[in-house]
This record gives sequence, C-alpha cells and structure tokens, in this order.
Amino acid sequence: MQGILTRKTDNNDSTAEPRGIDDGASIAGGATLRTTTSIVSRRDINERPPLLKGLSDEEIEELEIKLKRRIDLRLLPMIILIYIMNYLDRNNIPAAQVAGMGDELGLTSSQFNTAVSILFVGYILMQVPSNLFLDKIGRPSIYFTVVMMVWGAISGATGAVQNYSGLLVCRFFLGFIEASYFPGCLFYLSSWYTRKELSLRTAILYSGSLISGAVSGLISAGITDGLDGKAGISAWRWLFILEGSITVFIAFFIWIVIPDFPKTTKWLSEQERQLACWRLERDIGEEDWSGSEAQKVFHGLKLAFTDIKMYILMVLVTCCVASGSITNFFPIVVQTLGFGKIETLLLTTPPYILATIVVLGNAWHADKKGERYFHIVIPLAISVVAFILAASTLNIAARYVAMMLMPASIYGGYICALSWISATLPRPVTKRAAALAAINAVSNASSIWTAYMYTEPSAPRYGK
Repeated sequence: MQGILTRKTDNNDSTAEPRGIDDGASIAGGATLRTTTSIVSRRDINERPPLLKGLSDEEIEELEIKLKRRIDLRLLPMIILIYIMNYLDRNNIPAAQVAGMGDELGLTSSQFNTAVSILFVGYILMQVPSNLFLDKIGRPSIYFTVVMMVWGAISGATGAVQNYSGLLVCRFFLGFIEASYFPGCLFYLSSWYTRKELSLRTAILYSGSLISGAVSGLISAGITDGLDGKAGISAWRWLFILEGSITVFIAFFIWIVIPDFPKTTKWLSEQERQLACWRLERDIGEEDWSGSEAQKVFHGLKLAFTDIKMYILMVLVTCCVASGSITNFFPIVVQTLGFGKIETLLLTTPPYILATIVVLGNAWHADKKGERYFHIVIPLAISVVAFILAASTLNIAARYVAMMLMPASIYGGYICALSWISATLPRPVTKRAAALAAINAVSNASSIWTAYMYTEPSAPRYGK
C-alpha cells in the first residue's frame, strides 16, 4: 500500500501517528532521494503481533536491543568470513602474477588484463537471476553453502591450469558463481535490518573484502617464500590450491550457522521471530519476505527497472566501482615502487587496514546522523586527490601515501552508496532484490574496461 497510513483518534488522543519515514539522505542542490512510505505506529498496540501486545514500549525497546545483538552475533561473523574468502579467491590473481604465474604460462600484459576482466563478464551475468532465485526459494543458508563450495573448487582448480585458455575458463566461471554472494548478502541483510541500521552492517560485510586485501599480501608472501617448488609445484599454484581448499572447508559450516529469513528461521523464539518481522514492517509499513509463493519475480523486476532512483544510484555506484578497480591490480601497482616480491606483497597490507577503519567509522557516523550524501562525496573527493598525487610524482613516499588513501577513500564512499540502495528502494522485496543485483551488476561491468588501464607500458603513472 502506498501513501500515508493514519489512525483515527478522538480529540483527547495526544498520540500523533507518524506520517512517513525519510532516510534523511540528501543529494546535491538540496534535493533528496526520499522514500516516504506508510508505517505502523509503534504506539498502536492493535497492530502488534500477538506475543508483543502485552508489552510496554520500554519492554519492546529492550527486547529489540537484545534481538539486534543476537542477530549481529549470529549473522555478521560468518558473512564476513565468507566474503573474506570470496574476495581472496577472486583477487589472488595479481599476487599470483607477482609470484611468477605470467612467466610460467607465458602471458603477455594484455592477456593478464583479460584474465582479470573476464571474471566480471561472468560476474554481471549471474547477479540479477541469482538474487531473484534467492528471493524465490528463501533459503540463503543452503544457497550460500552450495555456491561457496562451487567457487572454492573452481578457485583451487585454477592452480592446475597449463595455458592462457584454461586460465580464462576458470576465471569466467569463478566470476559467474561468485556473483551470487555479494548482492545476495546485501539483500539478505536488508531482510534482517531496518534502513537506519544498514550502513554499518553493510560496512561490516564489506570489511571482509578489506580484511582479505590486508591478509592476502601476508598469505601470498608466506606462500611465495615458503612453498615455492614444494612437491614440484610453483608458489602461485599453491596460492590457488590452498585458498580454494579453505573456501570449500568453510562452506560445510554455512548451513549450520546462517539462518534463513526472519519469517521462517527456527533459530529464534516465537516472540523474537514476531518482533524481527514486525520491526521491519514498522520501518516500512508492509510485510517483508513472507514465503516463496508471495514473491512475484517479474513484477518486482518491472518495478525496479521503471524507478528512476535505481538509475541515479546505478551511476553513483558505477563511478565508485570504476575507481575501486585499482584494487584488482593493487600488488602490481605497489610493485612499481621498485621493491622485491616479498616486500611488495607486505606493503599491500597497511592500505587495507586503514581502509577497514575508515569504512567502519564513516558508516557508523552516517547511520548515527541519518545522512548519506556528504558521507559519500567527501571520501570520494579525497580519492581524487590521491589518484592525482600518484600520477603526478615518482617520489616513493608520496606515491605510497597516495596508495594508502586510495582504498580507504574509495570504499568509504562506496559502502554508504550501497546502503542507500536498500534505504531508497526498500519494498516490495523482489524490487529490492532486483535493484541491488542490477546496480551491482552494471557497476561491476566497469571492471571489464578498467582492467586495461593498468597495463605494463603505462606503468608507473598509469596515465595512458
């Protein structure tokens, strides 16, 4: 139901019905991406689920705080771990290149860039169908388990490739399967948390990729230094084999830990389940995911693709992802400082540690203030300065400072932009699922062409 829901009151009723929700996120020129929808008053006891009707407002607030804490502890550690492995398996190719993959397979600079970019061809093809399928079946615990096992197996198999063609095949299918997780997890989080809670949780999820960027250099340095030639296998092959094997191992535990949607999960008590569903209804004014039979896939798809706000957000997120494509080549970019293999891989760690701190802090502040625009624009403005600095000088210290700022500033803005999607296009559920996937798919298409910006002839300034 659209519009504003009001409750009839007598003249003595001093309780005013809230007349809508605005996520408070303004855009340039004072305009606002506004999502004003009907909501159910928290004071209207008749709208409460049966097991909440006898509770006071204070008791419900206390129960909700405890519920959010339980949800955080149950969901966040595992989804972070999954995303760490998702990003490690996707972005270990530049570390493999530094460790000698290109020399052993006889890759040219252009062929390596194609191997990086082809992953995103598969990545963009699968995102919308995957999210709509997840919305339809309503079993993220099983779905995430299966896709993680498959992408882990493909990642491990990359360590066995013998030529350029085999590398391309593995990379394409790795992207095709990995595409299911990130947009699916954004949709999953938006089915558990209200709009004002999403920025921080989205940042916590994405911190998995930043943590993986930090530990990737350490892992790669250790493997390159300690396993090169062991059992007759090159270090770069060990990198794929070990990380893929760890991914498959972790996948076996997902279905045990990850709950499904609030409506169907068996992990919560009945009272907690009713509260988990009701607080989402109260946030928007209508029911969230309620069952497979209620999900009208093509209707949600149509609603998403006819909403101008989706395209505005698509442009914003695409710009962020295009800038962030430097992380697909970060070890190679850092290598232009002139250090050895091990030193180069170790130097990739500090920028991601800083990025994790900045992203979480920026998202927390955005949620606290209920504001998105300046939390996006200011970090992205800093990223522009960092790119200009890196391209304008060959001074090692200045260039490394720029490299420190790049991931932190880019992803600081990117995460707030992602959370803006669910806040702006919250319902119906299938519309949200389609919009999240479509925006993520189109934005990641930029990684196909940006891969050819970081070629060997254009190093170290990468200005051509």
